[in-house]
Amino acid sequence: MEVVGVRVEMPSNQPIILVKEIDGIRYLPIWVGAVEATSIAFAQQGLTPNRPLTHDLLVNVLEHFDQKISSVHLTAITDGVYFSVINFLDGTSLSARPSDSLALAIRVGAPVLATQQLLVDAAIEIPEQADDEVEAFREFLDQINPEDFAS
Repeated sequence: MEVVGVRVEMPSNQPIILVKEIDGIRYLPIWVGAVEATSIAFAQQGLTPNRPLTHDLLVNVLEHFDQKISSVHLTAITDGVYFSVINFLDGTSLSARPSDSLALAIRVGAPVLATQQLLVDAAIEIPEQADDEVEAFREFLDQINPEDFAS
């Protein structure tokens, strides 16, 4: 899976992370909070704040204790709530909110996986002929600033 980016759903002004199958046409729209959206947008744009955000701090803590994230796995959706797991190289796995998992995966370059059942349950299909729409969305992401998500 690849994190396409963060956008704001109108008129609710609710941030969404869009995650896409690398070699497919299915997308997972994951609604998140403004803070998490900002953190993901910062990481995707390669911006480094003056002081570390929570996800930056967690990456620093993991490095200090010589822990490495091997992958992030989006596992399920129940009553509209997504679930994920952060997998570590030592075999440990921790349950986490997908927004936190994705924010960490982007920062450390860890692969993002999703269960086939989650894709069946929650993915939306955007056929390849909709590439223009996806490209327009990517252009939108290039123009948006993380500050746009501030409450």
